[in-house]
Amino acid sequence: MIRTISAAVAIFAVITVASGQTDAEKDLIKRTALNYAEGWYEGNADKMESSLSPDLAKRIARSNAQNQTRLDNMTAMALVQGTRLGVGKQTTASEQQKDVTILDVLGGAATVKLEMRDWVDYMHIAKINGKWLIVNVLWEMKPRKGAKSQ
Repeated sequence: MIRTISAAVAIFAVITVASGQTDAEKDLIKRTALNYAEGWYEGNADKMESSLSPDLAKRIARSNAQNQTRLDNMTAMALVQGTRLGVGKQTTASEQQKDVTILDVLGGAATVKLEMRDWVDYMHIAKINGKWLIVNVLWEMKPRKGAKSQ
């Protein structure tokens, strides 16, 4: 009986420590996504860059009038330069949206949904040399208010 209780206490302690580490990692993952969003809205290129892998691939599928689809690509450098231009600063504080949902975490890989005012980013965030960085983003523009969805 005492062995069973001791084993149960030991297992509970391991689970508690592991979940605590997971919560701390989730906070770091969320902070990475928020640095991306806040950097954009603030026009803070350094904050944006701190969240990105230099090998970032940001993509969107776009269709033309003939319903042919292509992938448009953006690199980390292009995103940082766009942030530096300050386009995001045109969004007033009351209109800014930066809702982070962590969809999954396994080891050094995370999948995150970031909802901004005008679009949604689906991110893959990896732990690289001890730091969580965004490596892939597939994004989609939100439908304009009053527009019909496809």
